[in-house]
Amino acid sequence: MEYEAVIGMEVHVEINSKSKVFCPCATNFNAPPNTNVCPICLGMPGALPVLNRDMADKSIAVGLALNCTVSRWSKMDRKNYFYPDLAKNYQISQYDLPLCYGGHLDIEVDGETRVIGITRAHMEEDTARNVHTLAGGQSGVDFNRCGLPLLEIVTEPDIRSAKEAHAYLTALKQILQYLDVSDCNMEEGSLRAEANISLRPKGQNAFGVKTEIKNVASFSGTQKAIEFEIARQEKVLRGGGVIVQETRGWDADRGVTFSQRKKESAHDYRYFPEPDLTPIVVDEAWEARVREAMPELPAARRKRFEEQYGLSPYDAHVLTLSRATADYYEAVVAAKADPKKAANWVMVELQALLSNDKIGVHQCKIRPDALASLLQMIDSGAISGKIAKEVIAEMYATGLAPAAIVEKKGLAQISDESEIAAVVRQVLEAGPEQVAQFKAGKDKVFGFFVGRIMKATRGKANPQLVNDILRKELEK
Repeated sequence: MEYEAVIGMEVHVEINSKSKVFCPCATNFNAPPNTNVCPICLGMPGALPVLNRDMADKSIAVGLALNCTVSRWSKMDRKNYFYPDLAKNYQISQYDLPLCYGGHLDIEVDGETRVIGITRAHMEEDTARNVHTLAGGQSGVDFNRCGLPLLEIVTEPDIRSAKEAHAYLTALKQILQYLDVSDCNMEEGSLRAEANISLRPKGQNAFGVKTEIKNVASFSGTQKAIEFEIARQEKVLRGGGVIVQETRGWDADRGVTFSQRKKESAHDYRYFPEPDLTPIVVDEAWEARVREAMPELPAARRKRFEEQYGLSPYDAHVLTLSRATADYYEAVVAAKADPKKAANWVMVELQALLSNDKIGVHQCKIRPDALASLLQMIDSGAISGKIAKEVIAEMYATGLAPAAIVEKKGLAQISDESEIAAVVRQVLEAGPEQVAQFKAGKDKVFGFFVGRIMKATRGKANPQLVNDILRKELEK
């Protein structure tokens, strides 16, 4: 029997608002434990929550970016359970009436487009953080995280492989970062992905029993965890066993999932409407205000880069991977650089320098107009492409303008024909054997001479003039 994987993803995103979702406490991740707290997020009797408007705005923006319908009327609910990281013994979340619902996200996998349905995107508060690394083997609870603005994005069970799950998470993260609603730092818990996985005989419509994988620290880890869990479930089913609905953790060191606890159902949480918060009424004017403030999203920008700048799909994809890089590229083009040449220099030469230092383009000392000036100097013949690579490295290190670097280091391209001709004759006179080989039909020797000439001029000779003059001299 052949089995098919059925996967749904739940992604928790910490919204980067300055204050918590229901109180004015700060959201600084690096603050000392239990310093960003107040009676509201500590669950003190009589403390009343108030919804953070910025949280609602950013959640609506995410919903719109995921092609969701924004509810005209939604509410907050209490999700009841007991755990040390939950001071109130309930979490304020949304249950039957989420803020956004019924969307989709298109992903590309192996050259094909897959449409992943978005069931809902709902607001809730984060829990506190349990710490088990204190001195003497003790544990503690840091309530700084309790009450942070959290948006949970839930997909339909439309994902069919670990590779598709990875593609979905990558596309979702890109949208979130374009919207600037979260830094999506998985190490700090700003983005947490959980996968619900089941197997069924291929061709069967009914779903199998699912397991949920939690606490995976990276997208690549999520992909590996899903791959392992699919293989584990298939082994159990082929052996005549049954799958137990449970929550499983991921042990990255051993590369295995492990059982954590029996999975609860919705009725176990005894949801009921939150009595201390008014309903959330999003009228058309509110939705329109959020939509108008949204930036151009990755898919639309990729398509526009292809059409407006004549870029290949690959180049457009690379340049729009991050909003900062796409903005930088467009600023270079706006400064009158050739779009295709600008794309190559941003993707290759500049990116190599950034990658070496592990920084983003927003931290780069080279201003977009300075890079455009460098490309214009190549086009005008002021410097060669080879020299330009030396210049951009100096620009990156110092932030100086390209013209200043060229003048300071004497890197201007030699375009004087008589000066180049003199160097060509010197090189030919120093290599009579190679001249004889060329005249005997060994054309590859031509490149040998070009290399010698460029070395003699420290790479400053105009390449086209070198080729033209060299060929004339050899044909005499």
